[in-house]
Amino acid sequence: MAQPTVGILHPGSMGAAVAACAATNAAAVLWCETGRSAASTERATQYGLRPVGTLAELLDRSDIVISLCPPAAAEDLARDVAAHRFTGVFVEANAINPERTERIAGLLEPDATVVDGGVVGSPPVRGKTPTLYLSGPASETERIEALFAGTAVRTAVLGTKVGQASALKLSYAAFQKTSRVLVALAVGMAREHGVDHELIEVASRRTDSYLAEPEYVVKTAARAWRWGPELEEAADALAAAGLPPEMLRAAAATLARWDDVKDDSELTLTDALDRLTHP
Repeated sequence: MAQPTVGILHPGSMGAAVAACAATNAAAVLWCETGRSAASTERATQYGLRPVGTLAELLDRSDIVISLCPPAAAEDLARDVAAHRFTGVFVEANAINPERTERIAGLLEPDATVVDGGVVGSPPVRGKTPTLYLSGPASETERIEALFAGTAVRTAVLGTKVGQASALKLSYAAFQKTSRVLVALAVGMAREHGVDHELIEVASRRTDSYLAEPEYVVKTAARAWRWGPELEEAADALAAAGLPPEMLRAAAATLARWDDVKDDSELTLTDALDRLTHP
């Protein structure tokens, strides 16, 4: 089978790194530079992605398109793709709830084939090996598996139903991201009473506790602009399943207090905790 041409929509830190892995088995990986930031251009250049001038050109040349963007933009981006009558494979790999994934599939079908995707793990750089979970038509999930074969992006097919990969991604995110928000609140409360070091010492006696590693609070704060909307999606998924969404919505509201430190590499633990107290 000929190597496919792949288009990556919105190459952020995850998207650009995933696209670079796809390039191993692709004829080319394209991205649309119109309207994108200098940071996006720098990432795309770093990973060897080929720029095109318009979304129409990207879609016209691509056999497979991968959508990796902030959750709030996922449906609008899919509508743009649908408006151009894209007829290839559309990988909806955003952290959105299963109902939204199904809506997106409805927007694109029957012109395109939709594969549901969910990335679990950090971007595939510096030895990291995230897993791209897939669900959808078997013939197309096999194509995506082949696209990432032998790369730092592992793949796992969950089934043929669109929405399964999204559900797994958000189920994991609900635990992983909320647990880190709870660490920030626990350390912040202990600090107010001068017992934060003692709290960390207590936690360190247990294994696998984020509470024993408060440096994760800083990483959480810097990623809050992405994680908050993701938890809102997970809360919607809980509500749709008849489960209480309030805890995840509260965690998302806590993350919102860090919205102004997006990807701040200079942030300290003290700064992060202060922003929770004085938003």
